[in-house]
Amino acid sequence: MSCGEPHETDCSEVLAEVWLLLDHECDEDRDAQLRRHLDECGPCLARYGLEEKVKTLLSRSCGSEHAPEGLHQRLREQIRATVLEQAEVTVERSAAGTVVEVNQTRVESWRS
Repeated sequence: MSCGEPHETDCSEVLAEVWLLLDHECDEDRDAQLRRHLDECGPCLARYGLEEKVKTLLSRSCGSEHAPEGLHQRLREQIRATVLEQAEVTVERSAAGTVVEVNQTRVESWRS
C-alpha cells in the first residue's frame, strides 16, 4: 500500500510493523521513524487507528482472564510472522541490529 506521497519510510513498511508499534516492541529510533510517518500520512494513521481499536476490543473481550505467557508469546510471534509474510517483509536480527526488507510489486497502467 502506498498513499502516493513520498515518505522517509514506505507505507507498506509502516503497516507491516504497526503491531510492533502498538505492542511497544520497536526500539526508540524505529518507533520515532514510524510515528513520524503516521504524523504525515493520513491513510496509514487511519489504518493504525483501526488496528489500535482491534487490539483494545480484543483486550476488553478477554475480560480479566490472561493467557499463559508462553501462549501469549507464541500468538504474538505468529501474528507478526503472518503480517510480515502478507506484506512480503523479511526481518533479520543479528548482533549488528535488525534489518527490515520490504518487497514491493509496482503495477503501472499506461494510457495512450
